[in-house]
Formats: sequence, structure tokens, C-alpha cells
Amino acid sequence: MLDRISLILLIIGGLNWGAVGIFQFDPVAWICGGQTAIVSRIIYTLVALAAIWCISFLFREDSLLDHPDKAAI
Repeated sequence: MLDRISLILLIIGGLNWGAVGIFQFDPVAWICGGQTAIVSRIIYTLVALAAIWCISFLFREDSLLDHPDKAAI
């Protein structure tokens, strides 16, 4: 469950950075009232923590990439 939440947060973060890079528009800041708003800072922090958690994916021996039949479970 934590893996899925982390991946969702990373997708949100990636889309946010894509919007910043392509359109110079920060959707998280726009929705939450600016980059320095507490809600924005919480979201940015959660995305960073999710990224740190996902580093563990690189070091897992038993992954879905190695065993695609486990994806159905």
C-alpha cells in the first residue's frame, strides 16, 4: 500500500514539475495559495518523502519486474 501511495505522489510531483518546466506554471502552488503556503509545503514534503521511499525499489531483490505473474495477485 505504501508503495502505491508513494508512486501516486511521485506521479503528482512529476506532472507538477512538467508543468513548471513546460508552462512555467506550478499547479500545486496555484491550488494551495502559493509556494510558501503551508499546504503547498506539506505536499512538496510528502512528494520528497515518497521519492526517498521509492529509492528502495532499486534495491529490492523480489520485484514485479522480475516476476510479472505476481502483478495479478
